[in-house]
Amino acid sequence: MTNSDIRNRAQRHLYPHFTTGQVWNDPNLPIITRGEGSYLFDESGNKFLDGLAGLFCANIGHGRQDIPKAAYEQMSKLAFWTNWGSAHPAAVNAATAIADLAPGDLDVVFFVNSGSEAVESAIKFARQYHRSQGEPERTKIIARDMAYHGTTLGALAVTGIPAYKEAFGTLMPGVFHVPHTLGEVVPEGGSAADLPSVQAIREVIAREGAHTIAALFAEPVQNSRGALVPPAGYWQELRSICDEHGILLVADEVITGFGRLGEWFGSIKYGVVPDMITFAKGSTSGYAPLGGVIIRKPLADGMLASPLAGIFSHGATWGGHPVATATAVANLTALKEENVVGNVRSLEPYFQNGLDAIVAAHSSIREYRGAGFFYAIELMGNRETGRELTAEESKAVLTQVMPQAMREVNLITRPDNRGATMLVLSPPLVADQDVLDDLLNKVDHVMGAVDSYLKAPAALASV
Repeated sequence: MTNSDIRNRAQRHLYPHFTTGQVWNDPNLPIITRGEGSYLFDESGNKFLDGLAGLFCANIGHGRQDIPKAAYEQMSKLAFWTNWGSAHPAAVNAATAIADLAPGDLDVVFFVNSGSEAVESAIKFARQYHRSQGEPERTKIIARDMAYHGTTLGALAVTGIPAYKEAFGTLMPGVFHVPHTLGEVVPEGGSAADLPSVQAIREVIAREGAHTIAALFAEPVQNSRGALVPPAGYWQELRSICDEHGILLVADEVITGFGRLGEWFGSIKYGVVPDMITFAKGSTSGYAPLGGVIIRKPLADGMLASPLAGIFSHGATWGGHPVATATAVANLTALKEENVVGNVRSLEPYFQNGLDAIVAAHSSIREYRGAGFFYAIELMGNRETGRELTAEESKAVLTQVMPQAMREVNLITRPDNRGATMLVLSPPLVADQDVLDDLLNKVDHVMGAVDSYLKAPAALASV
């Protein structure tokens, strides 16, 4: 691969997101120019399997023409209007479609433009809602260790990844992080109430005082730390605790919403009606920026009816943008008409069987975790001997071995170092059995490269 004009200008003028200078200034920086289904193409015409659905976004797949057509038609008719003091059909139709898919009485949708903004909005709603109900002391938030909830300063405070926060100094006070569920199992004869992670939530509430807690944030399957599937009854216990203490339960479904787990929302999969659901990525399958919060109607109405509020004191110029919301309607229509969520549900066992075979074949894999079309493969030095990776091995696997092996088979996905050494898999939800076979074969190659490196690290240290 040689330098191109686009690459040169990117490195000169385009500032990257979550990318080191070394990676960004690499003479082989990928330049992706188009997509088709589950595949992407670079400026030289090379074809890559999108093993991460962009960033958990491209649920309906790349290169659709119906969704851009809907955006064009909306832009031609009404390119912009707000939801400040009036409404427009595109936002109303999108809100209706999303509310129809959400569980219980989650019937009201507040639109923003990204997942971070969605979480920020949920934090603000929780705090103002309690104030509107005469409980202004309810300002504190409970979230989970290693959970990613966004990058704006409020959302970053709720995020439980210390390395992401260190660069910005003191953030919003009053956020308390409790253990996640990795490795937890409901004890025989017991219930989810006995889980250490659940007991830790009760301990925070007891210590801080329930009357000071505004909300509890959690993802149905936690992404950071590797696709953590909750133990049976965990979400019911969260719901019970929040009901007991008047705390709002927020399901962060920026990743898990719109089919990723084989249901429209992860909250449905795990049988709970939270007070709010945050969403973004899959709502438009990445065809336009859109995020939002789905709010239980009694809460939304209670804010507007309160003499202490009467208004949600929050908004954005682009919130509910006509083109973005028209795009969402077209995307959700396609997902429903083509039974894409059913595709995930029906192929989940096939995907997991393939991952089982990969684990069996590679001693460098500790385990995989996940559900639907969302998995993380966690690595170790040697599963058979119980040897862990050294810090040097982990760095080499993440930054050299796996990226090189992925380039060899034209696979795009994400090596992840948040709490462990992992590879994340999250293909478009339209992926069929052939695409999953291609993905599994490519992952098998990557894991083979990791095995080889760990068996002869000195020989491959310069990979």
